[in-house]
Amino acid sequence: MKLTVVGCSGSFPSAESACSSYLVEADGFRLLLDMGNGALGELQRHIGLYDLDAIFLSHLHADHCIDMCGYFVARYYRHEGGRCPAIPVYAPDGAEQRLTTAYADTPSEKAMSEVFDFRTLSSGSFDLGPFRVRTEKVCHPVEAYAIRVEHAGKSLVYSGDTGVCEELDALAAGADLFLCEASFTYGKEDIPGLHLNGREAGAHAARAGAGRLVLTHVPPWTDGERNLADARAVYDGPSELAYAGAVYEV
Repeated sequence: MKLTVVGCSGSFPSAESACSSYLVEADGFRLLLDMGNGALGELQRHIGLYDLDAIFLSHLHADHCIDMCGYFVARYYRHEGGRCPAIPVYAPDGAEQRLTTAYADTPSEKAMSEVFDFRTLSSGSFDLGPFRVRTEKVCHPVEAYAIRVEHAGKSLVYSGDTGVCEELDALAAGADLFLCEASFTYGKEDIPGLHLNGREAGAHAARAGAGRLVLTHVPPWTDGERNLADARAVYDGPSELAYAGAVYEV
């Protein structure tokens, strides 16, 4: 199983990275986790525009889903071979309405569902291509989900956006790679139920017994190296900061 960081900036793109988007591949199947601001352009550095097999949207904040509007245009108006068939999109309830509103402020005959097969997320497990997938609702102001992807005895967990929550510990238990958000700075921001800081992300990884921690969703105004040091203070496994273009074999 291969993980490629398409984008990892939190809240808005940085000079170095698009917002959250992560490509997971195995056995020729390509699953995209989130498609935030700037991700659609960066994605094309790694695969063809129409090579995705499924999309997971952790939640409906713009920095995790807004480039779906551009992808709708690309799939709806494909110049060669006609309109693309609908691709499965696993997302919280209301995703089609939210994205349609972002794309156009008046009703249109062009429905998102013509190229996206929206499937409403809930906590649970299902098979997706060669993957066994488990999703859990996590702690965020809007409905949000973390995801565990398993293949050939290996596991990857992506936190999405979350505050501290027991559900994330359970989902990440024994994960080979834990891709965890670290938006806040320890000792600076303290807003329960919104985001994690580096120390909290490290504590989640330690409690879960994760094999490797990769911190992501660090906003441009946050010092990623400080967050990494805070994570390492409580988690003694391998840890690093995500960066655009990074590739991990899980």
